Amino acid sequence: MFYVYLLKNREGLIYVGYSSDLRQRLKDHNFGRSDFTKVGRPWKLVYYEAYLSRTDAIKREGSIKEYGSIIGQLKKRITNSLGWKAEP
Repeated sequence: MFYVYLLKNREGLIYVGYSSDLRQRLKDHNFGRSDFTKVGRPWKLVYYEAYLSRTDAIKREGSIKEYGSIIGQLKKRITNSLGWKAEP
């Protein structure tokens, strides 16, 4: 199984990634083993999607990162999980 995931830190920054071991990857982010997420710890898992195919997970991660509208739609879907109020 492969996972595309969104992490959020206390400042509200969102990080998007993929992994075959989601629990270990979250630990890696919080122990500073990822260059991008070393700063801004701790990170909290707020959303993930599961895929059987590594290729599908990589494509989805890329599309989320490439198209800002996808992040916007996900934020609307998981507003309560992010701790943000819904927009009117």
